[in-house]
Amino acid sequence: MDLVKTLNSINPITLADILFHKDKRIELFLSLEQDQRTELIQSVPNSVKKDIFQHIPEQDASSILESLDPDEATDILQLLTKNKREKILEVLSQELKDSLSTLLEFDSETAAGLMTLDYIQVESTDNVADVAQKFKKHETLTGRLPVILAMKEGKLAGFLPGHELGFASKNELISKYVKRMPTISYAAKHHEVLQTFHSHPHSKVAVTNDSGSVVGIIYSDDVLKLLEEHTASSLYQFAGISQEESVTDSAKSKVHNRYRWLIINLGTAFLAAFTVGRFEGILEKYVLLAIYMPIVAGMGGNAATQTLAVQVRGIALKQIELKTAWKTLKNELGSGLINGLINGILVATVVILINHDFKIAIILAMAMVINLLVAAFFGTIVPLIMSKLGKDPAASATIFITTATDVLGFMAFLGIATLILE
Repeated sequence: MDLVKTLNSINPITLADILFHKDKRIELFLSLEQDQRTELIQSVPNSVKKDIFQHIPEQDASSILESLDPDEATDILQLLTKNKREKILEVLSQELKDSLSTLLEFDSETAAGLMTLDYIQVESTDNVADVAQKFKKHETLTGRLPVILAMKEGKLAGFLPGHELGFASKNELISKYVKRMPTISYAAKHHEVLQTFHSHPHSKVAVTNDSGSVVGIIYSDDVLKLLEEHTASSLYQFAGISQEESVTDSAKSKVHNRYRWLIINLGTAFLAAFTVGRFEGILEKYVLLAIYMPIVAGMGGNAATQTLAVQVRGIALKQIELKTAWKTLKNELGSGLINGLINGILVATVVILINHDFKIAIILAMAMVINLLVAAFFGTIVPLIMSKLGKDPAASATIFITTATDVLGFMAFLGIATLILE
């Protein structure tokens, strides 16, 4: 059943209570039909998923897991305590238990943690009829269509597209229909998996062990899920939020995930305020400076965020590192200069038209150019330095970049104003 249709069939109040009220969650979840439980469990956050599976009877948990792909079932089991996981494994069918036991041995943060075991191995010298028989046997046992891997002398030769079983002659050897298939080590990290699919666009990739034997298959669907998780994670990190936080978390949990970042930001805000305070005299004489001052900081912050987003993506895709940053930095500085001139001319024009103050207009335009150059420089360099130090550039760079654009932006604006107006 389609996920959206299934969720729409659940009473909205019941759905909300399952998500947000722990005291009602288990009872309401168990009141759902089996197909509703299965579809719902795939859409809820991990915190809710963990709570449900930790508290429902093992037999109910088993029924849900039997309906999922082994890799999805493995992801759920890895959320649970060892004791609960073992109790659920005891009541699973032997076939699924064997698959899950194999998958649970691997690190969830590697290629092996993404793979599925829905494949069969055949020889390149087999004929279509023999392969079709093995294909049908796997489908009958698991209810899922396997990938057909063609082997030659114990090594992967490629895969046989399933549709060939219906079009080729039964006595033909499959070797003429075998297609190339990329491979990746079971120990490869997630970013390497993403890079493999990016460099060699395919619908699937074979996972191999140290001896070169196939141990699983990764589908492009799994990579899309991984990309979605990385995107959500990056959005959380840019906002200073734990990637484990979800909309269903309690107020206490949200405070715990966010307060450190807010305190650090508060400290940098005081630094910016201290910088402004050093120019108190000029601000008292020229109130118009205080009116336009936020524009300088705001534009610098926005420009830095744009640069940071590009750099973080480049770092994630292994397109840039600190030792190769010069060309990128030069381009970003050039962009910052041109954008600074464009916006500086615009804001100066507005000041002249509204306030008829040519000096303030020149000061604001010059400060705009300087701060967009600052944004380009720090937006490029800081995430690369953080990455070099082993820190997450998306999570750690924003504070330093914002501090630079605020402090140096205010200093440039008010410093130039002091030189021109005093």
